[in-house]
Amino acid sequence: MRDLFYVGIGGFLGAACRYLVSVWARGWTAQFPFGTLTVNVLGSLALGFCAAFLTKESLRLGVAVGFLGSFTTFSAFSYESMLLWESGRWAAFLLNAALNVGACLGAAALGIYASRALTS
Repeated sequence: MRDLFYVGIGGFLGAACRYLVSVWARGWTAQFPFGTLTVNVLGSLALGFCAAFLTKESLRLGVAVGFLGSFTTFSAFSYESMLLWESGRWAAFLLNAALNVGACLGAAALGIYASRALTS
């Protein structure tokens, strides 16, 4: 039951932070889903770092599973990408897909390497 509590608290905080980042990024432009891209890249960086760095199970559950699980938004990325596709904005669709996948993989790798550098 304690593990569920850690995941739940982390999930609440991650969802709230995801909302705040999305509201903040909405000011950039309504033409591209920068909020989703931002949380996906930040979440990938943080998850890469935390997965390699956090060894205490309760902390890993609260941060990696709870907070970052609700902070990152792959389902929103998929939906927004489909909206771009359906509206005939193929260049924006391709850019969104390439940036989300490429930047998030790069951010996760950076997080892993940063964590390893700190612990070695």
